[in-house]
Amino acid sequence: MVTRNLRALAAMAGLLAATPLSAQSDAGPYLAARAAAAAQDYSAAADWFTTALGSDPTNPLLLEGAIAGLLATGEVSEALPLAVRLRDSGGESQIADMVLHLDAAQRGAWNETFELFEAGRSIGPLVDGVTRAWARLGQGRMDQALTAFDEVINTNGLRGFGLYHKALALASVGDFEAAEEILGAAPDNGLALGLPVVVAQAQVLAQLDRADDAVALLDEAGRGAPEATALRDRLAAGESVAWNIATTPLEGLSELYVSVASALGSELPEHFVLLHVRVALALDPDRVDALLLAAGLLEQAGRHDLAQEAYAAIPADDPAHITAELGRAEVLRRSGQPARALEVLEQLARIAPDLVEVPVALGDLHRSEGENAAAEGAYGRAIEMAGENAAWWLYYMRGIARHAQDNWSGAEADFRAALGTDPDQAEVLNFLGYSLVERGEALDEALGMIERAVRAQPDNGAIVDSLGWAQFKLGQFREAVGHLERAAELEPADPIVNDHLGDGYWAVGRHTEARFQWQRALSFDPEPAAAERIRRKLEVGLDAVIAAEGGVPLARFAERR
Repeated sequence: MVTRNLRALAAMAGLLAATPLSAQSDAGPYLAARAAAAAQDYSAAADWFTTALGSDPTNPLLLEGAIAGLLATGEVSEALPLAVRLRDSGGESQIADMVLHLDAAQRGAWNETFELFEAGRSIGPLVDGVTRAWARLGQGRMDQALTAFDEVINTNGLRGFGLYHKALALASVGDFEAAEEILGAAPDNGLALGLPVVVAQAQVLAQLDRADDAVALLDEAGRGAPEATALRDRLAAGESVAWNIATTPLEGLSELYVSVASALGSELPEHFVLLHVRVALALDPDRVDALLLAAGLLEQAGRHDLAQEAYAAIPADDPAHITAELGRAEVLRRSGQPARALEVLEQLARIAPDLVEVPVALGDLHRSEGENAAAEGAYGRAIEMAGENAAWWLYYMRGIARHAQDNWSGAEADFRAALGTDPDQAEVLNFLGYSLVERGEALDEALGMIERAVRAQPDNGAIVDSLGWAQFKLGQFREAVGHLERAAELEPADPIVNDHLGDGYWAVGRHTEARFQWQRALSFDPEPAAAERIRRKLEVGLDAVIAAEGGVPLARFAERR
């Protein structure tokens, strides 16, 4: 029920593209706003929707579009007047209602919260129910708050949310024993034992002078996350740990919006999830988990400027700071600022010299800039730091860097080391197998590797192409054509795939089709050397090109096999 309701809201967050404008609306700004919204350029979308409102100030479509754009960029104060205008003009919008409820909560106007609900200003059963409960607590009515939480708990599909927030509310007023009764019963009581629950229970146990139990809990279920690790270390060192997850109704509501965003993030569009995160940050601007979530969503949307702001807002003394800096460096790299990304990572290397993620990120940065020797060194440091726990992909990435430097012996050793760690990795099987085929080495072994890769990823066009090309190199031309055709279906705009298919057609006597595929390959801007070779094939045919290169003619090669 929660997902269905929020999907309806998500559809409206998509800016109601199919809804017609009224006759007096200016279509130009509206169309520009839709284009900006589709590109997830939230600021531009808000500006264009606001411009369109000049000629049609009460149009609910334009108002909701502007509100969504402003909320997505965190401009809550500018979104509020538009939400009020939409409400006063009789329009209905759950996005606007989110802003109205946010404003009432920020002002501590809890009576207005209930007035909004009475007026039908609803966000959805989950958000509405938990909001009512926290609002009762804001009014100082704990008994009514607990009743409201119980109503959520007894609603089909909402039990876990209700239990979690009831425990937070009890802890916020100092009733840690009652909070522990709920948290300690997870997951048997229907409360999923995720990281937020583990951290909350550990903090509750600390208030009950049960630090050893909290450490044991975190050792069992919470290690790996920076927040949980830092909490565990503080408790193990005998430090005092205060309850800080939700100390006020505002923080409780902020936790609610983060909970919803985290739970439904994989089911709903990123821009809609971002609206919930922005509300969470407006309620509690220092929420680190919300900042990280916002940064990740903005990064996925290609809004690197806003993602950088979110990452940079995480304090240097927070356990998540290193994670945030790694994220900021990646955003800088993607936004074409490699020098700044390098500065961030080099600073991290000084702060956290034992963190393997830092040299990995340095390797990725150097490789993206074509600095393969530096990338090889960085991946090598990561492998040394990881020791016996080095993952297959570390060897794979170093192997790619070595391959790019024409260090085949080193690359092959790394690829085989990666397969020694995980023998079924399709990417490694394909890269090593294809490389062997191109070098004319161990062709039967290479074919076996690529066949295994295809079985693992039958719809991967690059891997299917590798199989066809290996068969071509082995002189199995008729078998090769079928796989090369399949690869071209999967990767129709890849110049290498189309070039290979052209060679396959030529080898089986389908010369007209071969020339068509070579022409097609040229249209997709292949590398200069490959383009020149394709042009020679178009002029004189594949056999003549192979002869000029000193190779074995196709017919005689097939006979040899």
